Amino acid sequence: MVQTYWQVGRLIVEDEQQGSERVAYGKQVLKQLSSALTAEFGKGFDSSILRNMRSFYLIFPKYDAVRHNLSYTQAT
Repeated sequence: MVQTYWQVGRLIVEDEQQGSERVAYGKQVLKQLSSALTAEFGKGFDSSILRNMRSFYLIFPKYDAVRHNLSYTQAT
């Protein structure tokens, strides 16, 4: 689950925002992405959750840093 959140956040920042932390049309991008992901995968991809995923990636841009901050029981 953690890796999925990180990967979705990475895709939002790197692919949708071309590496920027924010873009002028950011809310629209998240709304469109939310609709597309919900249509393909179902519930769990509303705009607020996508904002959290984006923030998670921006805080931990290197996935190895995420793994080192989790204990063994949190990572499994």
